[in-house]
Amino acid sequence: MPKVNVLHIDAFSSIPEKGNPAGVVLDGDNYTEEQMAAIASIVGFNETAFVVSSDVADFRIRYFTPGHEMNLCGHATMGTVFALKRSGLLDQSDFTIETKAGVLPVHMGEKNNQLRITMQQAKPVFESFSGSRSDVAALIGLQEEELHPEYPIVYGSTGIWTLIVPVKKLASFSNMIPLTKQFPSVLNEMPTASIHPICFEVRDEESNMHARHFSSPFSGTVEDAVTGTASGVMGAYYKLFVNREMKMPKTLVVEQGHEMNKDGRVYVHVTEVEQLEIAISGTAVYVKDILIEMD
Repeated sequence: MPKVNVLHIDAFSSIPEKGNPAGVVLDGDNYTEEQMAAIASIVGFNETAFVVSSDVADFRIRYFTPGHEMNLCGHATMGTVFALKRSGLLDQSDFTIETKAGVLPVHMGEKNNQLRITMQQAKPVFESFSGSRSDVAALIGLQEEELHPEYPIVYGSTGIWTLIVPVKKLASFSNMIPLTKQFPSVLNEMPTASIHPICFEVRDEESNMHARHFSSPFSGTVEDAVTGTASGVMGAYYKLFVNREMKMPKTLVVEQGHEMNKDGRVYVHVTEVEQLEIAISGTAVYVKDILIEMD
C-alpha cells in the first residue's frame, strides 16, 4: 500500500498547535474499515476523520479514535470541512454530511476575515445519573464539595453521550486528574460515556462556560483539548438547567483546552421553535501533512 497522507488540522483555533488536533484523510474510499482504524491508531489524535462517498448527503465522514469508531465528532468535522475547502474540493457554502448520528447540515461563512464553520448537532437528549456525587468527583481528582450544589450531574448527548459534571470554581480545573480506567465502575447507566466537567466561572471575558473533557477508557485517549459535541450538550444544558428564561436565539461561548496549553473556543448556537436545537461553530487551521506507511 502507498503512503497514507493525513492532514493535521487544529480545530476551534486559528493558531497552529492550539485548539484540538484532528487527522483528516480526504480519500477515505481507498481504505477499509480495518485500515481506517489502524491509521487512526498510528496518528494517535483523539479523532481521525475519513471522507467517503455518500448516497444521502454531499459526503460522509467516518470518525475513529485510536480505540474505536465514533458516531460523530465536532472538532474532526470542523477539521475535515476546513481541509476540503483548503484543498479546493468544497466550494458551496451550504451542504450536508452523513454521519452515524444522522445527516447533518453544515454552513461555511466568514467572520472577522476567518472561515467560520457551523454544523448542526443531533437533537439534544439527557438521561439521569443515579450514582454517587462523591464517586464522580473522585473520578476526576476532586472532592465532592468542589462540585456545584445547584445544578444536576446528567448524561447528555447531541450525537455522543457524555456525563456533564458542574464544578463551582475555575481553580478546581487545574487540579483535575482523571482515573480513566475506573469510569465504567461509576457510570453504571452508560459505562462507555466520557466525563465533561463544566464551570460558569471563566478565564476570558467573552466566554460563558469553561470545560475539560475526559475520554472514555475505551477510546484509547485520556483528554480532548476542545470538544465540539460536548460543547453542544453544554448549550442545551445551560438552557434547560441553568437559565430556562434565556432569550433565544442565543450564542454561548465555551472555552476549553487551557489546562493543556491548547486553548480554543466553541460557539454554541441555541434555538427553539418546536423543540430545542443546537449548532456549533468555530475556526480551524492547517498545521502539516503526516505521511504514514502501512504494512
